[in-house]
Amino acid sequence: MKRVPAVFLMVGLVVAALLSPVGVGSVAAAPRVMIQVPVYSHAMNRTIINNVLPAPGGSAPVFYLLHGAGGGSDRIGWEWNSSYRKFFENKNVTVVSPVGGAGSFYTNWRHGDPKLGLNKWQTYLTRELPAAINRQFNGNGRNAVAGVSMSGGPALDLAAHAPRLYRAAASYSGCPPQATVGAPGVIGTVLAQGGNPGNMWAPGDYIAHDPTLNAARLRGKAIYISAGDVGPELAIRACSEIAAAALRAQGVRVTYDAVRGDHSWAAFEAGLERSWRVIGPAVGA
Repeated sequence: MKRVPAVFLMVGLVVAALLSPVGVGSVAAAPRVMIQVPVYSHAMNRTIINNVLPAPGGSAPVFYLLHGAGGGSDRIGWEWNSSYRKFFENKNVTVVSPVGGAGSFYTNWRHGDPKLGLNKWQTYLTRELPAAINRQFNGNGRNAVAGVSMSGGPALDLAAHAPRLYRAAASYSGCPPQATVGAPGVIGTVLAQGGNPGNMWAPGDYIAHDPTLNAARLRGKAIYISAGDVGPELAIRACSEIAAAALRAQGVRVTYDAVRGDHSWAAFEAGLERSWRVIGPAVGA
């Protein structure tokens, strides 16, 4: 892996501190019913619980909305800290959030990890889970994926590695350049969750999973990136702006918003809501 410039390391170390669970926020009334759907993963040899907001009627697009560093197992996520059920109340889209994957970056790890276990999330999110959701909820084949904080970069990476599956992808307060400015954040987040980064990726894998270095795979997709504008979140903003500029320079259609707030659910939820003007039309929802 190439040496990371000092300025990138400084930003990346702040990113590592930020890409961690944030539980502040209240949950508003949720008129749309959430159900838990177990799906067995052959790749990970275990059953994953997925929190699902079924579309209000008929065949519909599917929006895979990922959790942050704790993977939702810590009960920090969209279901507990946002009003996302109210936001999606009148939108004909099925919203799916798998629970699990703390510190995993939702990728396929090279090795099992003593603390974080066997992680094959790319396989799960691009093959196993979509097949199960489409069967049970009549998905129409128009899909999008989005991530918050830790999972922001991985959401774009998943779209790049499954170009026929995802039509749109979004990063909310994430750091997509995972081989450069984001590399220290990746390593720091895995370590913070008790894992060994060496079990996740070899040096060359950082390049393979950096959306800004694989932009050709994202051309033709609707990409959205947002970040806050207060305090330490400014490091995430810098990283997000680097990602947006790099992707645009390579012909990718990117919408970037600087939203109000720090690294908190106010900023995450603002990003989600503002992203729908990009994601909704892309999937027809």
